[in-house]
Amino acid sequence: MDSFIYALVMVPALRELLPLSGIAATPGAIGYYGGLLFALFLVGWGLSFLWGPIGDRFGRVRTLILTVLCYSLFTFCGALAQGVWMLAAFRLLAGIGIGGEWSMGGILVAEEWPEDRRARGAGYMHTGYYFGVFLAAIANYAIGSRYGWRAMFLMGGAPALLVGFIRHGVSEPKRWLRRKQPAAFWQPLAAIFSPLYRRRTVLNSLYLFISIIGLWAGSVYVPASVTQLATASGHSAVQAAQLASWAVMLLSFGTILGCLAAPPLAERFGRRTSLSLYFALMAVSIALGFGYVFYMRIGALWWFLACLFVLGAGGANFAIYTLWLPEQYDTACRASAFAFTTSAGRFAGAGVTFLVGAGVQHFQTIGIPVALTSIAFLIGLLLLPLGVETKGRPLPV
Repeated sequence: MDSFIYALVMVPALRELLPLSGIAATPGAIGYYGGLLFALFLVGWGLSFLWGPIGDRFGRVRTLILTVLCYSLFTFCGALAQGVWMLAAFRLLAGIGIGGEWSMGGILVAEEWPEDRRARGAGYMHTGYYFGVFLAAIANYAIGSRYGWRAMFLMGGAPALLVGFIRHGVSEPKRWLRRKQPAAFWQPLAAIFSPLYRRRTVLNSLYLFISIIGLWAGSVYVPASVTQLATASGHSAVQAAQLASWAVMLLSFGTILGCLAAPPLAERFGRRTSLSLYFALMAVSIALGFGYVFYMRIGALWWFLACLFVLGAGGANFAIYTLWLPEQYDTACRASAFAFTTSAGRFAGAGVTFLVGAGVQHFQTIGIPVALTSIAFLIGLLLLPLGVETKGRPLPV
């Protein structure tokens, strides 16, 4: 929920904050600075790899609590922003916490769930991200469209209320309690680049980089795209905002179904083949939706919404990582490996997201720059056979 609030309120927030920073709020400027803030958020998420060694050294649960407090606080602070650069700083800091929560949550599920249900647990856990996107869309429909974008960021502080429950209701995994204490704080991070793990760490980081392009250079532009299409078809500003919320709900619904399908697909066809299916869905839906349907003269809005459902299903590729990455590393360095591979690609993803924003400003349109990101998934399909297949293998000790 907290990660997607900005995508929903980007346009009204920048319309207010850009003039306060001495910048004219033209459509091109909104696209440029919107992409820049997305990029800075990804830089923050990239820095979340620092939580990995903390989780390996001090425990999964303690680290999880710190990540939740981090992103809740700085999402809440977004409501207090008095300029575009202040909001950018808050989004960067929130990204550090959000990225860390995924790492610690994924490791907790992998190490705590019974072996015969571990893959399903990963799929169930990952639906939470998209239920959160769904909640953000509902909140924007009911609250953001009426009370403004600052009210949405205020809601972002709500997850901090879960900290007490996590502290008293969640125990450290027995696997972590039995592990050998590392000699140095950075030893787990160094271990993932040992000869045993180096190749898979590099490949996993590349796969995540490709997925990040689809999520942050594609789906985050959905609200702005639907708003533009709805306005062009004669809807009022309020109706356009509400349609954008419905579009995000549709996108999230597709992704939730995709997350639930991920474990049985991975168990039947393997991790690499399943991920290739999701990559193919992303390539087709992004190219078709943004490259063709977005520019249709008649019926563009409704056909675009149909493409969004497929885009949402393809976006569930992240659920594959939640079950696949922990299977590739042992307990002593598992959190560091998960945190690094899910974060490293975000630095490069930030650059691509910035380029998409610059492309929006150059072409004065969202469609073409976003459609070009589909090429990344074609490259991913060529790289997937090089990854390690872990189907049928137990979680390493």
